Amino acid sequence: MQHANALNRLNRLPISRFHKVTLLAVSFAYFFEFADINSFATTAPKLIKLWGVTVDQVAYVTSLSFVGMFFGSIIASKLADRWGRKNALMWTTVWFGVFSFAAVFSWDIVSLGVFRILTSAGLSAMTVVAVIYVSELYPAASRGKYQAYAIVIGICGTPVTNLIASAVVPISSWSWRLVYLWGALGVLLVLFTRHLKESPRWYESRGDHAKADAVLREIEEQVAAEKGPLPEPAPPIEEAPVAKAPLRLLLNKKYLYPTLLLTVLWVTQTIGFFGYSSWAPTLLAKEGFSVEKSVFYVALTTVGAPLGSYLAALVTDRFERKWCLVAFGAVIALCGLFYGLTFNPVLIVVFGFLVNLFERGYTALGYAYSPELFDTRGRSLGTGVSYGLGRLSNAVGPLIVAALYNGSGYRSVFLFIAGTWLVGAVVLAIFGPRTRQARLKTATSEAITTTP
Repeated sequence: MQHANALNRLNRLPISRFHKVTLLAVSFAYFFEFADINSFATTAPKLIKLWGVTVDQVAYVTSLSFVGMFFGSIIASKLADRWGRKNALMWTTVWFGVFSFAAVFSWDIVSLGVFRILTSAGLSAMTVVAVIYVSELYPAASRGKYQAYAIVIGICGTPVTNLIASAVVPISSWSWRLVYLWGALGVLLVLFTRHLKESPRWYESRGDHAKADAVLREIEEQVAAEKGPLPEPAPPIEEAPVAKAPLRLLLNKKYLYPTLLLTVLWVTQTIGFFGYSSWAPTLLAKEGFSVEKSVFYVALTTVGAPLGSYLAALVTDRFERKWCLVAFGAVIALCGLFYGLTFNPVLIVVFGFLVNLFERGYTALGYAYSPELFDTRGRSLGTGVSYGLGRLSNAVGPLIVAALYNGSGYRSVFLFIAGTWLVGAVVLAIFGPRTRQARLKTATSEAITTTP
């Protein structure tokens, strides 16, 4: 076989049960990623009282977790290229589930910190692989919407986990461990294994057109049985097989520009969001709110997260993603600033709700936007490195937050967070490529011509 024509064959498929099952599996993985990512934030106030943990120790554990995320992202890009998107998705999810389970048996802040670093590596790795997997399996005209739908379902893991934490953490001196046990349930993704297909575009990128064609035929038979005869795909564009992508590939101007831009996007998103979500329960508790109230208030604010992802699903394929990201980032900066200027419980919940709503919409938009700036050869590597550098940046983020809080007080933390979001919005507005026109042309070509 000369060419499997995976891109065009996938692009002309109507949304079917195949796409919905894939969406359900990816959403399940996202659910427990979002469930687990803030586990330490929800248990830290209890550990401060139980183990005598200090704000600085909370900062170090949070900081080192993001170092773990960086390495997880880099390794994920390699795994996704070497093992395939499906296998990498499975193994990275199992990894974070196993180490979340290990955290149940932590005996001090050091052991818990080690388990959290290893868990975080798996969380970040899974996210990178899932973003690529969805990008390659869904039609170009609707992939942004379904990327957002996966987040809509998955992000429910955050409020569910926070509400569970608010209920179980105060019960006894050991019940905080149940939060980590809950996060470990992500390993159940293995139940979806036989229902998922490997990405034909991954096979094709390796020059294995026969396997790509075999998977495409299976998908097409399923879809045709449900939806009826399929239209003919656009003619293939001949491409050389993609060789192994070394890190130095990103020094090529074609890949360097989007990698740098996306690094700014993910650095500002990571510091801005985790500066808020990882610290809100602890800072509220330090400002005089009870542990129970601080965790409960933050749990209420995270109810906005699924709505934000749904909002992203409504706008992501209708409008230019670049400008959606800019608008969402500016609103987050404003709402985050107001959050830090009040100690009124109602306003804390309202502005926290809005921060979560627009931030999760921003994240869903970013997940759709990032892989579109690369071709197949650079997609996994460029997405993984930029996302990983974003996560690595937050190795210093918690230390900055702790220093600001100890030196200048509560409000200075939220001024810093608002400023971070604003920087990201301005950089995207000035330098961000537009991708909507390229998506509309993808029916005949995978190449993306970006326009500042």
